[in-house]
Parts: sequence; structure tokens; C-alpha cells
Amino acid sequence: MNDFVLSCCSTADLTAEHFAARDIHYICFHYSLNGKQYADDLGKSMPFDQFYQAMADGAETQTSQVNVEEFTAYFTPFLEQGKDILHVTLSSGISGVYNSACVAREELLQKYPDRKIYIVDSLGASSGYGLLMDRLADLRDKGEDVDSVYEWALANRLRLHHWFFSTDLTFYVKGGRISKASGWFGTVLNICPLLNMDDQGRLVPRSKIRGKKAVIKEIVSRMEQFADGGTNYNGKCYISNSACYEDARAVADLVEQKFPKLNGKVEINHVGTTIGSHTGPGTVALFFWGSERKE
Repeated sequence: MNDFVLSCCSTADLTAEHFAARDIHYICFHYSLNGKQYADDLGKSMPFDQFYQAMADGAETQTSQVNVEEFTAYFTPFLEQGKDILHVTLSSGISGVYNSACVAREELLQKYPDRKIYIVDSLGASSGYGLLMDRLADLRDKGEDVDSVYEWALANRLRLHHWFFSTDLTFYVKGGRISKASGWFGTVLNICPLLNMDDQGRLVPRSKIRGKKAVIKEIVSRMEQFADGGTNYNGKCYISNSACYEDARAVADLVEQKFPKLNGKVEINHVGTTIGSHTGPGTVALFFWGSERKE
């Protein structure tokens, strides 16, 4: 195995056990709940069910990215051990964390000129970003060096598809993503917006689907449309959810039915507290490898 550090932010929304098993390091974002500060540490400081219940009860949330000083402190021990670093960040389309990591990189290279520090903008989020990390770990474990894994990440990151729907529009209205009027009509008409991430890593509304059963069917239809090999897709599939496991399970069951050649069962994770602070409860996201995102 090549001796470099594979790293990401906690917003890749996998479990601590998953990261440990794959030897993927991570650094935590931060959030506040009713003014109290927490680390986005994969549910350790606050269980996810408690966090989403607090949001449902009206708690105010704010998030903050990893800053330059934190990246510097995080990267330095690896460099002192003589290791190179490949760090992949949350999408620049929804966060400025990529820039912070790059500034830290430039400062550290002056002190450690013999080391390699690569920063990749995932152009992804949540467990889709996590699925990218999992593939990079596969490449590392097969003996690819840090340069090759870095180049592969840049060449293939847009092949990772992110599709989201929400059954609760409260926090989309609160965050200004949809208007109050649209949110009211959407709630009355039982509208579940279907969104995905575009080629710049931004979350973009694609369809307005009426009813939970219909949106579950539609999100899996998008996987049939875009996945490598269509229904012969043989890669991994991840789902993340914000306090709506039954909806996520319904999507997973349909995916496993439609895609019999999947690499293992669908892995269901939590939407973490950073991204969940903006979506609120009721969001399901589906992630898979497919054709390159063009828009």
C-alpha cells in the first residue's frame, strides 16, 4: 500500500467505522444549535435523531466550514511523519472550504517543500462525496500512488451522481431555497421537489413530483437513466437520509429490485449535521456512478 494520507471532510457523511475500515481520515465542520457550538463529528456530540428532532421543534441552526488554521493544524502531523496528503473537500458549489484547504496547502508547502499536498474539489456532498472517497480508497489499496489517485479523482468526480428529494419543505423555505408561497402550495399539494448536483457542484431543482410514492419511483428512474450500464449497473450505491429512514429504505428496496447486479446491498447513511442544518428532516439522497454530469 502506498504511504499517503487519504482525507476528506466530515461532510462526506459516512460512519466513523466506515472511515476507519477504509483508512480514510477526516476533519470536522462545525454547527450551532440554538447558539451552542458543536463539531459535525458524525453524530458523536449529538445523536442524529436528537439533532433532527430539535430542528423539527424549531431550533435555530448555523454552520461553519473548516478554516485555514484548522487545516494547517490537521495536515501538519501527517507531513511531519513524512507522508503526502490527498484531501478531498465538500463541493465548492455549496461551500468555501476548498479555498481554505488550498490556502493551508500553499502555506505548508513552504515549510515542507519535499512533500506533496493535493486538494480536490469533490463537486459533491453527503454520502455521494463519501462514495467518491470509497473509490479512491479502492485505488490506493490496489497500489496506485498519490499522483495517480489525484488524477483519477479529477477525471471522474463528475461521474458521481447525486439525486435528492424532500418530503418536508419547511427548511427549504427557511433557507430561502424556495419562496414561502411555493412552500405553502407545495405542502398543500404534497409536492416533493427532486434535485440533483450539477457540473459545478450546485444543488439544482429538476422536477416537482406530487406524492411520496411517485418521487421514490422517479428518483430510481433517474438512476436507470444515468447509471453506468443502466439496470446492469454493478457498482456501489449509497443513500443518505435526514430522519426519514423508512423513505430511504423504500428507495433502497426499489434500487435493489431494479439493479440485480449491484456491488453489495445499498448502504444507507445519515445526512450529517452540516448538510442537515440546511435541508432539515425529510430529505433522501441517492448516489451512484454514471455518465458524466454535463449541466
